[in-house]
Amino acid sequence: MQIQPILSALRKHRLATVLIALEIALACAVLCNACFLIAHRVAQMHVISGVDERSLATVQLTGYGASQASDLNARVLAALGTVPGVQSVSVLGAIPFGVGQGRAGITLDTAGQHFGGVVDFYVGGPGSFQTLGLHLVAGRAPQAEDHQPIVNFLPKDASVQITRVLAEHLWPGADPLGKEFWMGSYHFRVVGVLDHLMIPAPGGGEEKDPDWSIFVPVQPGSQLAGSYLLRAKPEQLDRVLRDALAAVTKVAPDAVVDRENSQTIGDLRHKYFENDRAMAGMLVGVIVALLLVTALGIVGLASFWVQQRRRQIGIRRAIGATRSDILHYFQTENFLIVTGGIVLGMVLAFGMNIALMKFYELPRLPLYYLPIGALVLWGLGQLAVLGPALRAAAVPPVVATRSV
Repeated sequence: MQIQPILSALRKHRLATVLIALEIALACAVLCNACFLIAHRVAQMHVISGVDERSLATVQLTGYGASQASDLNARVLAALGTVPGVQSVSVLGAIPFGVGQGRAGITLDTAGQHFGGVVDFYVGGPGSFQTLGLHLVAGRAPQAEDHQPIVNFLPKDASVQITRVLAEHLWPGADPLGKEFWMGSYHFRVVGVLDHLMIPAPGGGEEKDPDWSIFVPVQPGSQLAGSYLLRAKPEQLDRVLRDALAAVTKVAPDAVVDRENSQTIGDLRHKYFENDRAMAGMLVGVIVALLLVTALGIVGLASFWVQQRRRQIGIRRAIGATRSDILHYFQTENFLIVTGGIVLGMVLAFGMNIALMKFYELPRLPLYYLPIGALVLWGLGQLAVLGPALRAAAVPPVVATRSV
């Protein structure tokens, strides 16, 4: 089919053509960015924590003084250890998807000239490494002598475990075991490499891998108290947590149980990503509504043009045009309009993404979203114009020519 007659017909309906093309351009820009945002949120929700989530729960206490910390730890750990079904219990400063964070920048030299990045620290008492269920890929787990006293934030000199991703970032292609790094006057030596250990609060807009975490074994005390991790069989975990909260209430009446944050790790994950699920659902609704409006616009315009062109359609049928020719005419016309809108929409999509990157710290839109968006809109355009095009193709020549 020749394109020139179609373009000539579109030039006679410039305003309607431009309006539909602009609508498609807006749909393309929103579709690409909304799909990217949804994929980004879904990827965050499925982040690998590196801990045995199904078997873990946490008990959080507040309202106690620093002088009570050691005694509080002793009472609570003893009480939790006697709860039926508890396999292990320990003190842990940061809980995945929960409370407590220790974030700081590290350097690879004592002078602080070689910056390694901003990382998250998990400070844990004896048994916390095993309770978390962390998986080592190299080196060793914390030993009894590794648990050092905390000075303000961390031990002054500590043997630590870091994730494989962080090790590759700090020392690309090298064996990280035995490597050293610093945080001001604090010194650390790598003795183990973890498969995964997610930062406590992933998806906060930081431009780093969620596995940039370090586990630091410490001695519980005034700087580490009130945050307890317990392990139980998955099928018993809910009951064990209820019994644990009841036991803590009895043995620590001088502290306040933070029930909002005293939950299973699975429930904390679900709660943590609640806003992400809501946003993804809202964006899906926006996409569906926008595509529906775009399809209705195409249907309305095509139906209007079919009605206007009944006389021309009849003439073409009378001089030998087949139903297939009429159908292909309207499909080609729609394809050209949609293509023009898509080209403009791709430019708008990048502009919208730049704004999102600037104001909401989102990553750059991958290029493959553009052809995906184009295919969706091309398919939508062809489906939307199919009904009016079939009605046009069904116009009998004799009926159309009677109006001449």
